[in-house]
Amino acid sequence: MTPTAEPTQAPLLGEPLSVELMNTVWADRGHVHDALSTDGEALAWLRAVGPRLTAIAPDVATWLTTDRPVDLTTTAADLRRLRDALRRLAADATHDPRPAAASALRDRDAARAVLNQAAAAAPPWPALDWSPDGEPESTLHVAHPAGAGITALLATEFIDLLTGEQRSQLRACLAPGCVLYFAKDHNRREWCSPGCGNRARAARHYQRRKSAQA
Repeated sequence: MTPTAEPTQAPLLGEPLSVELMNTVWADRGHVHDALSTDGEALAWLRAVGPRLTAIAPDVATWLTTDRPVDLTTTAADLRRLRDALRRLAADATHDPRPAAASALRDRDAARAVLNQAAAAAPPWPALDWSPDGEPESTLHVAHPAGAGITALLATEFIDLLTGEQRSQLRACLAPGCVLYFAKDHNRREWCSPGCGNRARAARHYQRRKSAQA
């Protein structure tokens, strides 16, 4: 059975791909949603970020555009498991205080094991391309079927993020009702999106008025 072709419901904010994966858990009007809960939803998200994936590893393009990619059910489950592991580790890295944002995976050692297993399951590798008229170039390749390779790419990116200079830029969005993460890309950025910034300012204004009236 071919999965639904509906667009993903996950917010796409231009964050690093591993952070975009974490943000497939999102909230709306007080309800937390999972944008990877079915095979079709997982495929919709992968296709939404597909141009960014294929820019890194061109091999994944054919897999993403197939009506029902090989091992899609396994890939969807692996993505959910990796996503929960990333959110657990990100919560520690950002000292995330938000109960609604808590990962389904509560143990940090278990989360670390899931991340490392995903990175090692189908690691991508560089290959040299050198056409007669061009310059030598490195192209990243993944094993077939490409689903496990995509999961490994996302896991590897998060390891680089968490252990590199960007670690201090990873943030939990503390706007009211938000459960998203973001990478702080300029000094004045406090929220994952302008919408969350507006809600946070409105909440602060309300609290100031309430305190003044009291």
